[in-house]
Amino acid sequence: MTVYIGVDFHARQQTISYLTTEEGEIQQLVLEHEQPAEVRAFYAQFGEQRVVVGYESSGYAAWFEELLEELGCEIWVGHAADIRRFARRRQKNDRRDADLILDLLVTGDFPRIHRYSAASREVLQQLRYRQKLVKMRTMVVNGLLFMASSRGVTLRSQLQSQRGQARLRQLALPEPLAQQRDELCQLLQELSSKIAKVQAWLEAKAKQDVRVQRLRTQHGIGPLTGLCLAATLECPERFANGRKVTAYAGLDPTEDSSAERRRMGAISKQGSRLLRFYLVEAGQVAMRRDADLARVYQRVSRRGGHAKAKVAIGRRLLVRAFIMLRDEIDYAEFQRRGVAARSSRGTA
Repeated sequence: MTVYIGVDFHARQQTISYLTTEEGEIQQLVLEHEQPAEVRAFYAQFGEQRVVVGYESSGYAAWFEELLEELGCEIWVGHAADIRRFARRRQKNDRRDADLILDLLVTGDFPRIHRYSAASREVLQQLRYRQKLVKMRTMVVNGLLFMASSRGVTLRSQLQSQRGQARLRQLALPEPLAQQRDELCQLLQELSSKIAKVQAWLEAKAKQDVRVQRLRTQHGIGPLTGLCLAATLECPERFANGRKVTAYAGLDPTEDSSAERRRMGAISKQGSRLLRFYLVEAGQVAMRRDADLARVYQRVSRRGGHAKAKVAIGRRLLVRAFIMLRDEIDYAEFQRRGVAARSSRGTA
């Protein structure tokens, strides 16, 4: 017997419509999240039965997903806009939303989206955490550099060295600024220590992941970029081609065309901001040693500027990484296939 549960999930409560395939009677229920014991009891009551739980994607549902995984439920996360398109009436409330999700689960029309595995979620959380720490450290460094330059001392890259910090501490500053300087220097050391700890964890994960080792054979892709690519794409076979991958990452250009007029705009930025950041950063390193990418950069930069050229290189790297992950090959094999394909076209 299968139990289908449609959930209209909110931060403080969830409205539920559910039925069993044996009884076929739809039942409704509202659970308050301030009473977690009741939430657990409801989902645990079905025991060893197959339980399918569907709900719209939400940023507040991490604890809920962990609970469902612990109880052995199947988790189906749906695209909110696609779910709403199935609504037959304009009236909208929590009960109607839960009924709609339940109906889509039973009929097989539920617009299910990909859900990352626990391992991928863990890696992505650590990458985002490192990114936040780096931003905080950058703010602290910029504040200290301004403090030094306002006193006629230029430190630049020397600030994070012991010699640079010792020179900064020797500056004669008024009492409020002196206290701020000491606290910021201490905060800088703490942030650097935390970043090093997260970095070591990520590098250890990268060494254990065969996919990352393959990706790193491409110039410019390091352990962090490789981890981000492997964790974000995760199952490359779910993408039909390279265009689908670039659209998933938000690197596809927007289009505003009508009749004979065709206009391509900026990239959509619909996907992972973190992935786009790593790809653009990796591209600037890759084009120094990759002649093909260097030619693309020069051609695009002459036509559209350096910013568009960087995005174009990042898009090329993404498509290459997708093919390498999908076919389980390294960059040398990727190049060999490209040369073979060009040779076959030339002799045809």
